[in-house]
Amino acid sequence: MDFKLKTGRKIKIKDVSVDERDEMMDSIEWENDAKGNPTKMKMMHSTMTKWMRLGIDGDVTDKFLKSLKFDEKIEIFSKLQEEFMSTGEE
Repeated sequence: MDFKLKTGRKIKIKDVSVDERDEMMDSIEWENDAKGNPTKMKMMHSTMTKWMRLGIDGDVTDKFLKSLKFDEKIEIFSKLQEEFMSTGEE
């Protein structure tokens, strides 16, 4: 699946394996309020990097990742979450 960031950069999402998807999902750690609602994500930067390295089909070198603006990283991570968290294991 291809998508375009608001900045115009094009990103292609990989068709990841179930094991890769599980690895990504296991790296997310949420902090919750007293009612159990998520309030923030721990280890946000390393989690986003891991998801981009595993979920992007194409260049995921340090050089590429360092070229991304923080807004772009958030946009990519959000798109990857949307894609992988809504996909069932068929």
